[in-house]
Amino acid sequence: MFSQTCRCAGVVAALCCSVPAWAQAQQSPPEQSPAPQQAPPAEATPPGQEPPPQGEPAPLSPEEQAEINQALGADAKSGDAPGAQQQPSQQQPESAGTQAPPSVGIHGLDISLILDVAGAAFTSDAPLQTGDHDPSQRGFNLQQLELSVGSVVDPYFRFDSNIVFHQDGVEIEEAYATTLALPANLQVRAGQFLTKFGRLNATHPHAWEFVDQPFAIGRVFGGEGNRGLGIEASWLSPLPWYLEVVGSVTDAHGEGSARSFLGDADHPVQRFDDFQFTGAVKQFFSLSDDLSLLWGLSAANGPNPAGDPTEANPVASHTRTQVYGTDLYLRYRPTTQGNQTTVTWQTELLYRHRDLVGDSLHDYDGYSQLAWHFNRRWAVAGRYELGTAAKNAAGQVVEDPLDPEWTKLRQRISTNVTYYPTEFSRLRLQGATDRAGWRDSPDYSLFLAFEVVVGAHGAHTF
Repeated sequence: MFSQTCRCAGVVAALCCSVPAWAQAQQSPPEQSPAPQQAPPAEATPPGQEPPPQGEPAPLSPEEQAEINQALGADAKSGDAPGAQQQPSQQQPESAGTQAPPSVGIHGLDISLILDVAGAAFTSDAPLQTGDHDPSQRGFNLQQLELSVGSVVDPYFRFDSNIVFHQDGVEIEEAYATTLALPANLQVRAGQFLTKFGRLNATHPHAWEFVDQPFAIGRVFGGEGNRGLGIEASWLSPLPWYLEVVGSVTDAHGEGSARSFLGDADHPVQRFDDFQFTGAVKQFFSLSDDLSLLWGLSAANGPNPAGDPTEANPVASHTRTQVYGTDLYLRYRPTTQGNQTTVTWQTELLYRHRDLVGDSLHDYDGYSQLAWHFNRRWAVAGRYELGTAAKNAAGQVVEDPLDPEWTKLRQRISTNVTYYPTEFSRLRLQGATDRAGWRDSPDYSLFLAFEVVVGAHGAHTF
C-alpha cells in the first residue's frame, strides 16, 4: 500500500515527500525564523511569505506548483507566483444584492436528432400509402426529422417528448410525463402519447424493420397511428412471468390519428364516453436462453361521427367503434453461442367494428413479417399484409365511407435488405408489390432509405 501511495514522479514526488514537512514548518511560531546567513536568496522568497525553516525543503516554484495543480485536476490555473493577484471571483466576495448568473446548458437532458429520408419510385400515379411517414411520391421524400428530448425531472417524474419536423411543418408527436415512484408496481403517464395498442403502434419509424408502416395501422387508426391527449396507467403483476396490464383514456378526435373514431370532426367532449378507451394485456415468456416470446391482446372503444345529428337526421343515435387486436413477437438470439445472429417474427391482426345509423360495418386487417439480422451490419426482411373489404351486419360487401374504393381484398408483399455502417446510421433498399383487388393491375414500389442518428437516444423496448 505504501509503494502505491508514494508512486510519484517529478514535481508530484516533491509534493508527496516535502509537503508534510513544509506544512509543519508553516505552523511554527514567527520567532523561529532562520539565521540570516541561512536564508534563501531574496528572489527565491515570495513577497509576504516567511522563508522556510532551516533544514526544510525550499518552497515549490510557480512552475512546479502549476504542474502539481494540473496533475491533480485543479479547476483553475495556478501558474502565477504565490501571493499574486487571483481571479476576481476568488479574491473578492460578491456585493450585497448581487448573485452569480445561473449556469445555462443542457446538463441532464437526453437529446437526439433522427433524420429519415427516402427516394421512391412507383408504377402508379396514386400509390396506396397510408402512413404519414411513408414515402408517398416519386423522387425524394423527407420522412421525418425527429427531435427527441427527455430527462428525469425529480425522484417522482420523468419527461419525454418527440417533436417531428417535415415538409409541411412541425408537430408534437409525443410529450408526456411518467411517474417513477408509485407503489404496487403501478405507473402513470400523462400528456400526448402513442397508445400501447398492439406492438407497432407505440414505436417510431427508426425502430421499424421496413421503410413504411403496414397499411393495417393507417387504415384503422390513421397516418400517425393511434395517439392522443390523455392519461394512461399500467400495472406489472407479481406473477412468475412478465404480465403487464395497461389502460388509457384519450381524446377520440385528431386529424391523422383517430381515423376510426371521431377523426378531424368537430366534436367537443360533452360526456365521459366521448373519450377513447384503450386497454392491453402483454405477456412475456422466456422459452429458453436463446428464444423468447411476447404475446399481447388489445382493445379500443370510442365514438364515431356517423351518429352525429344532421339536418336530415336531427335525432341520430350515438354510434361507436370497437377495435380488437392480438400481436405476437418471437425472438431468437443465440446468446450462449456468442454469435450476432438475430431472427424475429412479428404478427398483428386487427378486427374493427363500427356502428352506423341503422347498420354496422366490420373488416379484418393484419400483417406478418420475418427479419433476419445475420451479422452486425446486414439484415434482410420480408412482410405480408392483408386487408378485407368492409361488410355490413348481413355479411354483404358494402361501400365504406372512409375507404369507398376498398371493395375487395388487398394484399401487399414487401422485401428489403438493410446495411448498418454503425448503430448510428442505416441504409435500406426495399421493394414491394401491392395487389389491391379493385385495381386492374398490381402496383410496384421501390425505396432507398437513409437514416442517421445523433445524440443520446434511449434503447428501444423489447
